[in-house]
Amino acid sequence: MWTVFSRFLRALACLAIPECFFVECSFMYTADPLSVFVCCNKNSIFSCESFFVLWQIALNVSGKGDSLSPWDGVLDLLEQTLIHNRSQQLIDQLEASEEERSDMVSDVESVITFYCKSRNITFTPELSWPHVLKPLLGLRLPRSDLYNCFYAVMNKYIPRDCVPKGRPFHLYRLLLQYHEPELCSFLDTKKITPDSYAISWLGSLFSSHCRPEVTQALWDSYLQQGDPFLIFFLMLIILVNAKLRPFWDKKERFFIDAEMLEASPSLLEAEDIEDLFSLAQYYQSKTPLSLRKMNQNLFGSSLVALKEEDTDLSQALCLPVSVPEILQANQLQQDGVRFFVVDCRPAEQYNAGHLSTAFHLDSDLMLQNPSEFALSVKSLLETQKQSLESGSIASGEHLCFMGSGREEEDMYMNMVLAHFLQKNKEYVSIAKGGFMGLQKHLVDMNVEGLDSSYVNWIVSTSGSHSLGSADGESLSSPGDGKGVKSLVNKMTFALKSKSVNVKEKMISFIENTSTPVERITFNLPWPEKVVQDRHVSSSDRVGKPYRGVKPVFSIGDEEEYDTDEIDSSSMSDDDRKEIVNIQTWISKPDVKHHIPCNEVKETGHMFPSHLLITATHMYCLREIASRKGFAYIQSRQALSSVVKITSKKKHPELITFKFGSNNSAGVEISAVERYLIPNAGDATKVIKQQIMKVLDALESS
Repeated sequence: MWTVFSRFLRALACLAIPECFFVECSFMYTADPLSVFVCCNKNSIFSCESFFVLWQIALNVSGKGDSLSPWDGVLDLLEQTLIHNRSQQLIDQLEASEEERSDMVSDVESVITFYCKSRNITFTPELSWPHVLKPLLGLRLPRSDLYNCFYAVMNKYIPRDCVPKGRPFHLYRLLLQYHEPELCSFLDTKKITPDSYAISWLGSLFSSHCRPEVTQALWDSYLQQGDPFLIFFLMLIILVNAKLRPFWDKKERFFIDAEMLEASPSLLEAEDIEDLFSLAQYYQSKTPLSLRKMNQNLFGSSLVALKEEDTDLSQALCLPVSVPEILQANQLQQDGVRFFVVDCRPAEQYNAGHLSTAFHLDSDLMLQNPSEFALSVKSLLETQKQSLESGSIASGEHLCFMGSGREEEDMYMNMVLAHFLQKNKEYVSIAKGGFMGLQKHLVDMNVEGLDSSYVNWIVSTSGSHSLGSADGESLSSPGDGKGVKSLVNKMTFALKSKSVNVKEKMISFIENTSTPVERITFNLPWPEKVVQDRHVSSSDRVGKPYRGVKPVFSIGDEEEYDTDEIDSSSMSDDDRKEIVNIQTWISKPDVKHHIPCNEVKETGHMFPSHLLITATHMYCLREIASRKGFAYIQSRQALSSVVKITSKKKHPELITFKFGSNNSAGVEISAVERYLIPNAGDATKVIKQQIMKVLDALESS
């Protein structure tokens, strides 16, 4: 560090800096690099020489050796022409003499080539690496220092997988949805994806579109912060700022596209940077810490692939939040992110055990009783408002939905989530792992042992109509093992009987005090699944095994709509990738019926699709959003394998098909597919008729 300090002082000596500044900076030989950088920026010491030293300090590359020395300098990659052309294009944008241009092109091409060779990476057109070098070239660095700085920026500040449809852009979309759901929804409807306008922002730290003086000011602040995740919030602020500017075409109609958004950073001025960072830090303070903790592997030198348990952000409905953060956040004072937890499990599971601060919203009501569900949502929002006003420990501006943690049971919760997102509700998240994740975490934290702060997190209702509460104040003595939380659970819909009228429950919750709730001890077994996984057997109401027996399936009501799901995707990977023209397939002579619909996944996602019925099979074609008129063959199922068709009485458009095969044990379910079908009665009728024809043919053969 002393060598760095000496070089820094030599650079300052050329700038006629007051002697008092040297005294102030005399601490730097023992200070960390970031402190040195902050000190220099505070005193506004700017020049090419000082920037060279300052950025080296911030990037922690001072004193590093020549990384290029082992390289033979041969430029022979397959994509070498592309690298050279991109290097030339970059230098053409800079003001430099012809001789300097030639040297700069050579430097840029060499740095990128060695980086590709040393890390076994192929340079592709969408990569913005040359733009990362653009601000560094202004420092007139030797090639070895240029490479060291470039490597440090790439390693610490450019996220891995920064490619079209890469993980950083799925994360950015979730962040946008969390803070600006209406804007996110608007861009989704326009099919403007984050990678279509922000890939160069993220891949170059905005240097691809900002003027040099703006980039310099932006990088100064960014390197001073030393937080790679801040880039996502800077991108968010720039996009929100773009939203505030109207885009009109020549005919005075609103118009926006990815190219217009991509150019937004070019409008920044150097004096805007301070406000830009202030706003970014404000949004960051309003964001769950789980965003960075769950995505630490986006940055750094580790080449370890994502772990299997890491969330697939492309399939995430909303921002996931870890259980530890949920528990810790509401122990804080008013500052910071606080969560209002919404438990979406069935009433039986909620009553058996739940987070003491959780409001109950039975997600089954969404399909079974929409009017009661609407009233429940209204009560939820009112309770959230009251808890905030009262300063309850259960209060929180941020809604966090908690399911069971079992994918097959959480489908309805995902539909509830989608409902809130469609209403453009901000600050919506989901508890990662659900209630099962909460249980596991509390066990890991030794709830019954030394960690007394967790003792009363899990409660169960006592008595048929008793309710826990959630403001953290116990009405019983501290040592008796029972506690009452007086607000949220007083308002929550946690009765064992679902038949009680919502209005009656509301009156009861408001007028009556809660009975004490009992903590579930970890010596007892946890609540079992309400619906047990099982296979269809000969005793089921669907009848005997289907071979030669009619009917082979039933159109079931809501009681029959169980949850013994198997993932609906029974086709091979090759099937997934097969792309077809929708109209061509609809027009095929062997297609007897075409049924437009939406495929509904267990996660709650819905995809515009088409069911095609032939003499022997049912095909699902899922539309490709980016290719109008084309679709993937999502599934192909033999009609003879249909075991059961069920629907909800309260939501008859949601149809479930169960497919299976006959074996010695009876009928075994092999796949489950769900579709939202307009005029579902007519659709299921024609499918049933075709199935009967297939079975008749099998029986007579």
